[in-house]
Amino acid sequence: MQSKQKINLFSFTMIVVGLVIGMGIFRSAATSAKYAIEPSVYFTAWILGGFFALCGALTYAEIGSRYPITGGYYKVFSYAYHPSIAFAINCIILISNAASLSGVALIGSGYVTKLFPQIAWTDIDKALISCGAILIFYAINLKGLRMSAKAQNVLMLIKITMILLLVVALFFPHHEIAQTAAIVPAPAPAIVPSMSWIQSLGVSLIAVSFTYGGYQQTINFGNEVDKPAKNIPRGIFIGIAIIIGLYLLVNFSYYSIVGFNNMKDEHEIAYVVMNKTFGKNGADLFSFFLFFGVLAYVNALLLSNPRVMYAMSGEGVLPKVFSKQNPRNEVLTVSLTVFAAMCIVILFFAQTFEKILNFTIFLDCFGMVASSATIFVFRKKTKHLDNTGIYKMKLYPLLPLIFMAAYIFVGTSIAIQTPETAMVGVGVLAAFMILYFLVKGLHSKKQIETEEKV
Repeated sequence: MQSKQKINLFSFTMIVVGLVIGMGIFRSAATSAKYAIEPSVYFTAWILGGFFALCGALTYAEIGSRYPITGGYYKVFSYAYHPSIAFAINCIILISNAASLSGVALIGSGYVTKLFPQIAWTDIDKALISCGAILIFYAINLKGLRMSAKAQNVLMLIKITMILLLVVALFFPHHEIAQTAAIVPAPAPAIVPSMSWIQSLGVSLIAVSFTYGGYQQTINFGNEVDKPAKNIPRGIFIGIAIIIGLYLLVNFSYYSIVGFNNMKDEHEIAYVVMNKTFGKNGADLFSFFLFFGVLAYVNALLLSNPRVMYAMSGEGVLPKVFSKQNPRNEVLTVSLTVFAAMCIVILFFAQTFEKILNFTIFLDCFGMVASSATIFVFRKKTKHLDNTGIYKMKLYPLLPLIFMAAYIFVGTSIAIQTPETAMVGVGVLAAFMILYFLVKGLHSKKQIETEEKV
């Protein structure tokens, strides 16, 4: 029988780049700069963010090599931990993904509103625009229609092109933006509480962590890569190096063209760069295409997350109703509806990107620390796989420990900055663990009653 075609080094490197580069770079730079007390903090956060992503990607790649299973990112929990912990963390990862979708939708709505400067847009208006994008793709997915892989690739190409445009802007002359009679007042200067260098770094890293996310999906390719022991570390090193290089160049463009202090107040910072470089028409065109990139991200998460819920339901982690499919087009109606509803609830609960950012990253901290810690379990349980050609990271256990410490640091920074967000996050985790035992108790009681009747 012919063996399955393996992913070569170049393809795996491009997968790593594609997984990480998202929409955050067009918005989170402003939030990161807002809490950086000086440029050295800001650029250190972006360099460290890339290094932590490297540690995480290598850790997840080995987990994937030792436990090669589709959708492995959530299935590793049930293998390594108590079912209640697995259930709770799986659920908060889904909520975190919903929050991430809502945050990216807000990024898109912020750039779309730039096309109509004569209107005084509020946070509620932007939330409504974001909600509209979610509902449109929810309706499309309900009908069983999907964007083709070719369309998604085109949209990815557009996103990369926009990032390169921000870098190219460094080499063009820049002009001051003409003041217009816009209704929207100029934003007040950002006020950052007195913080130490380390405290500032921790808070600045929150937005950076959002922008570097995605590398954890390397867990799904551990057994699909040709010559994994050699190509996985090479692909991850090259991929993360490309991403760090692009992000640093884009941030240097922001820093040089907009100015560090001005960056703190410019939420749609890429629009300002394009406006200063190519004029308003160029900036408007940039914003128009950026919104299409947002739509691609919204569609991708609405496609993937209901399937995770379906898989969890199939394993008994979630109720069987989440496996319900439309008999005509096989759409996961319940899972899709619940996930879209979560996105909209989070959107109107938070309304602003900063609040959603802190919430999603705090939940991510639980998932990242817990999932990366499974490497210690897998090293013991799958020792027989050593020297069989699988990928086995060097500098173990240093790299996973650095990665875990980084997310503990970021989570602690969120708890200090916005303790109410941390309390909600811990409450959500505890609630899901309690829910697990309640559901399990009801299921056991029902099973006993059934056996007694028999």
